[in-house]
Amino acid sequence: MTRFTLPRRKLFILHLLAIWMLAGCATVSFTPAERHQNKYEINQEIAPDQKIAEFILPYKQQMEAEMNRVIGHSEVMLTKPGNQAETLLGNFFTEALLHEGLKLDPDIDFAFGTKGGLRIELPKGDITMGHIFELMPFENQLVILELTSEKVEQLAQYIASSNGQPVGGMQMQIHDGMARNISIGGQPLEKNKTYKLLTYDYLANGGDNSKGLDNPVSRVDFQQKVRETLIDYITGLTQAGQSINTTLDGRVIISK
Repeated sequence: MTRFTLPRRKLFILHLLAIWMLAGCATVSFTPAERHQNKYEINQEIAPDQKIAEFILPYKQQMEAEMNRVIGHSEVMLTKPGNQAETLLGNFFTEALLHEGLKLDPDIDFAFGTKGGLRIELPKGDITMGHIFELMPFENQLVILELTSEKVEQLAQYIASSNGQPVGGMQMQIHDGMARNISIGGQPLEKNKTYKLLTYDYLANGGDNSKGLDNPVSRVDFQQKVRETLIDYITGLTQAGQSINTTLDGRVIISK
């Protein structure tokens, strides 16, 4: 048998090539010998870039004009004191949801929100588009949940244990942190009956530690945002020549 051998020079080159290829497949890591951290403060001392400022100016002016646009008027300041079970802002909010929600489903029974979801109070006087964006800056969307009476009781107990939350179409009393005398649409809560609740996806998904909204009989999600719903409601009042004139009506009472 004839033995085939390569010249040493070529064999050496092949060895180098093999080592190079194997090294290319290996994981190589580097550890920096030194680390330097610098903080750059952004404040009034930094001069604005004139070209960027000129570029965004038309958009800034357009946005400000839209946010300052008056869409309605309120006869009262819509407040939400934390120590009150029922608030003017909460009543306005849920009444707006309920009014507009009935256009989506005429069988809706009541509406529910939380105080924490309402980020600002609304002033007496002109209500602007910017006010509504500040009130509801989130992209929350409307949801209709069909709930059993047991789930409604759980929701009422959540409202009671949290010292009251915004509701529309629902009445109840809170006694020693417990929900009592629950009624929907002016009628006592009935066993073995289901009720349609209008709320928004954040709460329907368990936000704010809400109770009673899980495992509904049915759920329908809408693309319409809560903020858009409020704007539609206020705009509708204005077009009808009406102002916001929300009152406290005893829908959630703390009894002794």
